[in-house]
Amino acid sequence: METLTKELTSTADKLSNLTYNVVIETENEGMVRATVWGLLDCQASGATREEALAKVSQLLKARLSKAEIVKMEIELPKPEHPWKKFAGMFKDDPDFDDVLADIEAFRRDRDAEMEAYYRQLDSEDETK
Repeated sequence: METLTKELTSTADKLSNLTYNVVIETENEGMVRATVWGLLDCQASGATREEALAKVSQLLKARLSKAEIVKMEIELPKPEHPWKKFAGMFKDDPDFDDVLADIEAFRRDRDAEMEAYYRQLDSEDETK
């Protein structure tokens, strides 16, 4: 318990000075609006830039006084290999072995054709 208290205190000390991005916009009536980036409900208007920033700072401090900030680590899911779902899908198909044999025969014929073509090219190069 003591370790947890020290860890929480240490975390609170590290988080005591947070940095926020604030969008400053000049409105039509000459007013300035300050909005905390990412917290659209945390915005304030003022006659000057400094006044708008001071008001939005007060809003943010009030909001954070009722909140707790924690760090959370989330493990990303590991994507499944895209072909894994197809592995073994034809294991019970009685025609699968015939299909594989046809593919192998086609591949052998194509390889033989290419080998003959390359030999022809080589012989033409030797005659030049």
